[in-house]
Amino acid sequence: MPDRTPPMRPNEDPVARRSPAAVAFFGRIMRRQVRDGFRALRLARPGLPPLPAGRPLLIYTNHPSWWDPAVLMVLHLALFPGREGYAPIAAEMLERYSFFRRLGLFGLPPGRAGAAAFLQTAARIWTDPSRILWVTAQGRLADPRERPLGLRPGVAHLLARHKEAVALPLALEYPFWTERRPEALAAFGTPLAEGRRDAAALEGALTAACDRLAALSLARDPAAFA
Repeated sequence: MPDRTPPMRPNEDPVARRSPAAVAFFGRIMRRQVRDGFRALRLARPGLPPLPAGRPLLIYTNHPSWWDPAVLMVLHLALFPGREGYAPIAAEMLERYSFFRRLGLFGLPPGRAGAAAFLQTAARIWTDPSRILWVTAQGRLADPRERPLGLRPGVAHLLARHKEAVALPLALEYPFWTERRPEALAAFGTPLAEGRRDAAALEGALTAACDRLAALSLARDPAAFA
């Protein structure tokens, strides 16, 4: 896929700064934290849906908890061990935790500058179509039952520029069931690879995944999850 962006300075380029060794090290830490913090990390069956080969992947999620980055990292390492993962965070957070740069995270300033940086950096990442971009698309912490979800427009703008990319909705929720520790629940929705992928379509697909996960959460049946 051709590079559609001007060259980035090395200190701004998440691909140049990402360290596989740091990802592996921090991934082990995140697995321990998720294991200690939750009774289980459960992925709703049938799990990861079939995806078109050779196309960039955007996984976009709701944002119910502080735990989201840890859970997403564990899911990435389990489900996509051979693919590089990247994700945006607030620029001020990246300044405070500069180690995150070595994990594939990139900072976004507020406002229009952040929107422009998101589009430019995503284009740089997807110069290799095997790379995956993870985005908490609400852009703020929100209760998992809040409707409408109110997704930020960035993911729709990104897909309008990259029609070859596949958008995969992922719902997250952290309920208490019958034990002292909560459950970490996740459910993939239907991939959007072709056709209509505007803001309304993206929100509708993620809302459907969140509604399905809410019903599974209420049922409290571990057999519905892997």
